[in-house]
Amino acid sequence: MALALSIGKCSLLGNYRENNEDSIDVQLFPEMTVCVVADGMGGQAAGEVASKRAVEIVPRELKKRLGASVSNDDAKAIVRRSVVQANEEIMSLAALDRELKNMGTTVVLTVWRKGSSLMYVAGMGDSRVYLIRGKKIEQLTVDHSIAQALVEAKTISAAEARTHRYRNVLWKYLGSAEVGDGPEVKVVPMQTGDRFLLCTDGLSGVVSDEQMMNYMKEKPDNQECADGLCQLALDQGSRDNISAIVVEVGESKK
Repeated sequence: MALALSIGKCSLLGNYRENNEDSIDVQLFPEMTVCVVADGMGGQAAGEVASKRAVEIVPRELKKRLGASVSNDDAKAIVRRSVVQANEEIMSLAALDRELKNMGTTVVLTVWRKGSSLMYVAGMGDSRVYLIRGKKIEQLTVDHSIAQALVEAKTISAAEARTHRYRNVLWKYLGSAEVGDGPEVKVVPMQTGDRFLLCTDGLSGVVSDEQMMNYMKEKPDNQECADGLCQLALDQGSRDNISAIVVEVGESKK
């Protein structure tokens, strides 16, 4: 059975920020669909520059290298390499311009190759990708925050991490040497009815996983769902920019 994707996207400035440092993009190439969400940081316009470069460079690199005949393992390596390339270009830009010196950005992405039943998922920083399947929500990416590192070291619990003072302090993000060889790339076998949610912490840091899942079950229209999730975060007091992309897997009508 051939699959097709239906996508909704939203990015809000919010009530507390002067500029939107989030960037989102959906690229519908003939051979693949790439969704990218990035949350910039670095003060002034630097965060906006970093996130914008991330959502430009990653799809550009994938379009260049990820052909239909590429094997699954090679595809994972190409996804990793696209993130590394974005990191290198962001670091070079920061080194050239003093005003951009400390800029950085998170990034999460999904890549679907047409004719395939696999979704490639990767992330860097604390933006997230979730899979909503049936009555379950699963976080597919790992936060690269100090709080999450403490959880993995069994120093604090996952519940404590949600309110920990270092939950928003990142140790790995685009614009940092820690990116190394790039992120882990998950390969998710897709099913009809699956929905993937890519979002910044302006949403996931305020709205619980269960709330997000329940809201998404109530909103079958993907654009309405993306808009509504961002508004829900706003209504619940998010003090950040808020961005979301909702990707639904359906049957191809062709």
